[in-house]
Amino acid sequence: KRTYKGEISKHTKPLRLTSFQNMSDQKKDEEYFAQGVYETNLEGLKRTYKGKVRDVYEVDEKTSLFVVTDRISSYDRVMKVPVPGKGKILNQISEFWFKYLEEKCGIKHHMITADVEKMPDKIKKHAKVLKGRCMLVRKLKMIPVEAVCRAYIVGGGWKDYEATGKVCGHTLRKGMKKCEKLDNIIFTPATKADYGDHDENITEAEAEEKLKKMGFNFKDLKATALKMFAEAIKLAESKGIILADTKFEMGYLDGVLIVGDEALTPDSSRYWDKTKYTPGQDQDSLDKQYVRDYLTSINFDRDGGGIALPKEVCEKTMDKYKSIFKILTGKDPIL
Repeated sequence: KRTYKGEISKHTKPLRLTSFQNMSDQKKDEEYFAQGVYETNLEGLKRTYKGKVRDVYEVDEKTSLFVVTDRISSYDRVMKVPVPGKGKILNQISEFWFKYLEEKCGIKHHMITADVEKMPDKIKKHAKVLKGRCMLVRKLKMIPVEAVCRAYIVGGGWKDYEATGKVCGHTLRKGMKKCEKLDNIIFTPATKADYGDHDENITEAEAEEKLKKMGFNFKDLKATALKMFAEAIKLAESKGIILADTKFEMGYLDGVLIVGDEALTPDSSRYWDKTKYTPGQDQDSLDKQYVRDYLTSINFDRDGGGIALPKEVCEKTMDKYKSIFKILTGKDPIL
């Protein structure tokens, strides 16, 4: 038997037989989370990698299948319940940005198609679970450094600035406020952590040394990331949105630098409503920051495991993801 869903009984609140209302709420939670795709097990395909959100399957020697589940991670910990439909939004917004950045910047991406009906038969037979949440992609020789780009001082960058006045080796002007716009966009690389471990910010010099030893070109990585980031900022601003930061992952195919993984999703980026922006405070975000803020409010143990997010938090997260998708693309996601 193939299992596409998470084991909901492990992910929801414990049943309390104190009232019919509690039993009814429990059932509603179970029904809601049962709509999500937490795990995949695709018969006839070999899974070669399980990330925090994506499952990767071998298709042939040159191509892989990326499946975007409804898992959600925060502080590098995977939560125990899915956010139903989230994976479809991530997949479709990556598809949008891959095409847009190739058109505007001439930068290639790893996507062959996101249409399951155009994929090999051994994939098409799983169309019921895969539709809208998968990509057939080219295999790349991946660069083991995340290309993080920042236009505003927030998150881990803000904490580093408060402590040292710097972010990944970049000395910033004194007296900056939380969420303030930087004088220029900056490149702040990070190591790519294994499943369950924490990513680590490093300096450009450290990244360059690391990549040089492995035969990768750091300058190309930096220049390409900043070029895409600047172009994405323009589009976001034209839609009334601030793109505060993002991360790209890239690799090589036949000597050509290519964008892989995802692109400018609300999982990997911070999006703010320009009309509500006020420096010096946390922003009303249209991204995963809502989940981070919830976890902070309950004193989440960042060194422990993931938790079962309440249904209300998952629903609010989806509202934000659907909103930013429609603002950027001009259409509703296919859910």
